Amino acid sequence: MVYVANPVEDGLIASLARPGGNLTGVTFVVSPEIVGKYLELLKEAVPKVSRVAVLLPQSTQPIFLREAEGAAHALAIKLQPIKVQSPNELEGAFARMSTGHANGLLVLPQPFTFANATRIANLAAERRLPAIYGFTESVEAGGLMAYEANAADMFRRAAAYVDKILKGAKPADLPVEQPTKFELIINLKAAKEMGLTIPPNVLARADKVIK
Repeated sequence: MVYVANPVEDGLIASLARPGGNLTGVTFVVSPEIVGKYLELLKEAVPKVSRVAVLLPQSTQPIFLREAEGAAHALAIKLQPIKVQSPNELEGAFARMSTGHANGLLVLPQPFTFANATRIANLAAERRLPAIYGFTESVEAGGLMAYEANAADMFRRAAAYVDKILKGAKPADLPVEQPTKFELIINLKAAKEMGLTIPPNVLARADKVIK
């Protein structure tokens, strides 16, 4: 498997470390530690950010919020957790962000946020809310920036799995890998519409810039 969202929750494997069946490969689900990087990049790109809403679909593991809280404390950011269970709740979720005076948004890479990438990006843009996303699609839809797992690298890693299995390795004995290479994508058009100027040092690190 390659670029699969939640293989454990979906019952495809027993665990990432020990798949236990006849399936292994690469999942695009990132480790909780990456949450700190998302907040760090958002703060660097938009230094005035001080209160960040975190969109939390029902499938989000609690450890992601705990990691976000730890990173936010280190960056002097206050978090505003916003739980959402269905697309119908997105309007209300963004209304709560406005009520809570959020001036930044973190959208984690989850199946729900991918399926609703365009709508979430549009709602953030309507409120001129700087956001960092886990998918390029969100930035292409008008979002400010994304820090995404490199899909090409994951497919190359999948080829290594094929090689091992063809040489006799059992899928059950091959741990499922999580992404290790990421790309930073910045939408300068979105930044201009929000009245933002992305610092040169952040732009210099971008792998892709949308103008």
